[in-house]
Amino acid sequence: MKTRTNLFMAVLAPFLALALILGVAPQAEAQKTIKLHHLNNDDPLDNATGAMATVFKSLVEAGTNGEIKVQTFPNGQLGKDNEVLQQVRAGVIEMGIHSVGGFASIYPMMGIIDVPFAFPDIATTYEVFDGSFGKKYAADMEAKTGLKILGFGDSGGFFHFSNSRRPITSPADMQGLKIRTMTLDTHQALINSLGGQPAPIAWAELYTALQTGVADGQMNPIPIIAFAKFDEVQKYLSLTGHLFAPYVWAVNMNFWNSLSEQEQTIVQNAATSAIVAGRGISRIIEASDRGLPALSKKMEVNALTPVQKAEFQAQAMPAVKQIIADKHGEEGVAMMNAFLEAIEQAGK
Repeated sequence: MKTRTNLFMAVLAPFLALALILGVAPQAEAQKTIKLHHLNNDDPLDNATGAMATVFKSLVEAGTNGEIKVQTFPNGQLGKDNEVLQQVRAGVIEMGIHSVGGFASIYPMMGIIDVPFAFPDIATTYEVFDGSFGKKYAADMEAKTGLKILGFGDSGGFFHFSNSRRPITSPADMQGLKIRTMTLDTHQALINSLGGQPAPIAWAELYTALQTGVADGQMNPIPIIAFAKFDEVQKYLSLTGHLFAPYVWAVNMNFWNSLSEQEQTIVQNAATSAIVAGRGISRIIEASDRGLPALSKKMEVNALTPVQKAEFQAQAMPAVKQIIADKHGEEGVAMMNAFLEAIEQAGK
């Protein structure tokens, strides 16, 4: 536990220092409250949204001298992610950190970032979503959902395949495997294109589905596979790195507009800093004895070579691009192309 605390303090130190600079004493009585939904435990050592919520709360309350309080609602306490999004839109709560699957329920063009095998490395994801494309994407979300978007967090890193039947080293190994997906057309098209059978299953039901064979496998980042204990019901882990699905940090627009300019700056900067902290925690968990090293003790792990990854990309990318074109038309293709161009520019 001491090691975990030291690791977290190393990541959190810059943000705590900023809180001290902003000043914390004496605190005024809270004039406003932000109710913040997120999907996982509040423990900042356990997962990315826990770290994000902790850092955000600290910086906002310190930066406003206690005039804005942050109340967190972890583990989906307020309902399913798509249901809570409606609460944010209605102003029942002020903000949420949402999965792409949940956010797609009100913004279907969430799927344009699901072009498989598009990113060369994890650092490029940060540059793309923090840069001009991220701003363009957020502006489109705001125009179509009526929500303020504070940024894009790391849900744990790249998605990888696990399954209970065999190692996956080529598209042929996907043949006939029932792979759990979110209810996203792009995710289902990806699995179909590789010869697998997509199985849309609710997150709460996934462990049992894998345990009983209702699904053969699933796809998620390493930290999620680890904390969900899928190594107990899956034998094989293939490091495919085929997708990156960010968290979307959304705020009720009326609440946002009720904040003063100074309060908006504090809230935005706190969210930006919290997103960076969440990325750090994801990378630490991924590399620590709570991530890939631990999974490797119970699962058979293989990584795709560049040649193997190119084979997957050649088979899957055209199918997903076609789904995006069919579903979203010229507008969706234009946004997808902007996304791919941003990745290319980041690589340069």
